[in-house]
Amino acid sequence: MPSLFAAIFMGALLFSANPSFAKSWDLFPRSPALAQDIRFWTRVYTEIDNNHGFIHDNRHLNIIYEVTPLPADLNPQAAKKQLQERQQHYQGILLRLAEGKRDNLTEEEQRVLALWSRNVSNKTLQAASVRLRFQRGQANRFREGLVRAGVYKPFILKTLDSLGLPRELAVLPHVESSFNPAAYSHAGAAGLWQFTRPTGRRFLRIDHIADERLDPFKATIAAARLLQDNYEKTGTWPLAITAYNHGVSGMQRAKKQMETSDIVAIRQHYKSPTFGFASRNFYVAFLAALEVDANAKLYFGPFQADKPIKSENIELPDFIPVHALQRVLELDQATLKQSNPALLSPVWKGHKYLPRGYRLRIPCTPTCSGAKALTYLAPWERFEEQIPNRVHKVQQGQTLSHIARRYHIKVHKLIKLNKLANRHHIRIGQILQLPFPATADGNHARSKTGHYTVQRGDTLSRIAHRFGITQQALLKSNNITDKHRIYAGQNLLLAQFPSSSEN
Repeated sequence: MPSLFAAIFMGALLFSANPSFAKSWDLFPRSPALAQDIRFWTRVYTEIDNNHGFIHDNRHLNIIYEVTPLPADLNPQAAKKQLQERQQHYQGILLRLAEGKRDNLTEEEQRVLALWSRNVSNKTLQAASVRLRFQRGQANRFREGLVRAGVYKPFILKTLDSLGLPRELAVLPHVESSFNPAAYSHAGAAGLWQFTRPTGRRFLRIDHIADERLDPFKATIAAARLLQDNYEKTGTWPLAITAYNHGVSGMQRAKKQMETSDIVAIRQHYKSPTFGFASRNFYVAFLAALEVDANAKLYFGPFQADKPIKSENIELPDFIPVHALQRVLELDQATLKQSNPALLSPVWKGHKYLPRGYRLRIPCTPTCSGAKALTYLAPWERFEEQIPNRVHKVQQGQTLSHIARRYHIKVHKLIKLNKLANRHHIRIGQILQLPFPATADGNHARSKTGHYTVQRGDTLSRIAHRFGITQQALLKSNNITDKHRIYAGQNLLLAQFPSSSEN
């Protein structure tokens, strides 16, 4: 498509005359030595979709042996076998060429040889035989990311501006997740900005109640802070961006070992078991994404980006059941869940309250009135404590089957919840997580105005003693005629009626 690339080239020439672009070039240098690798990632992002891929040399990215079809939904074993066969095919060709024979070559051998320089050595070809790699295409995902980015880009740019960071960093989610806030990687990274748990916990809440990596707005703030920290510790944006993938300590070691901040020198010569293909190519992939994002319509044609959803953030003053919020906000759970993807299953199932202090995102439908709506929460819908975790400490002589029977749960649920490799390997003192109760409010928390949810095994006398009130007061305030007829999950009002000893 000569006309396409001519248009992009002319656009780049005009763009380079712009002072802001010149500043960008200084912050994010595009050395000629990086050109062929940037071009490789540009092709990955724009030429082939994820049903195809390049078989290429993993050090010289301009050497692409073929575009091979590999459907994304293909059985993993079948995909692995197909790739092995194609890679072995090229490995055989390279090894034959490495023997030094240049006469009577097959058409395929001539094509492969022509990919290399005219005077390529046998040693180079032999080394190339073990550097074959497959890179799946991402053109369809990049285009989908451009559409999704419309929702998040304004907030990302605002966040970067607030910290005085370069706006070019806003394209990084193209590299990480294609702007998919629900993305997960094989390495356990999650969300729009693909935080791992250890890195994410530096800036975000990640536990059994909320995983803020999945909130694109909270994760954006965290990513900006991480990038800022990377830059302060490495001194250049190429290193700071590479550190986003490789870790800032790793880039500090590379800088110290190589005695340079030059990303080109580090990419070419730095040796480390952890500085693999992904880390070595992260910066050039970012530059390619920057190029494609800036010229998106030239590469992909017309498209309509999604629009941001108007919303507001409200800070929860108490621990609140999700059903209570749905009532006062007049929102169904699906809408509330879509706006707050960080909140996990225990919250939506009612096994945990929404945490006090949590900043909840509320869509404005049509106006923003979430903060006012909270004033309509009933007193018994506001709690001072979270529903406690359900755990069991293993005692001497106990087996998993014994513990499961005690709590009326299935052994396989205990195994799955606690990620046990062997049902017979539990130890004395080990803390086991137990499944949450079926009731939405199975807890021992008392609300600000005195409500309590009955637990399995509770009696009215025990509840009265625990809260310093009489059984008669409990019976009267809850219209209970039989003190033996209470049940797990029942909500009791703990109103302070005068006891018989009071005037």
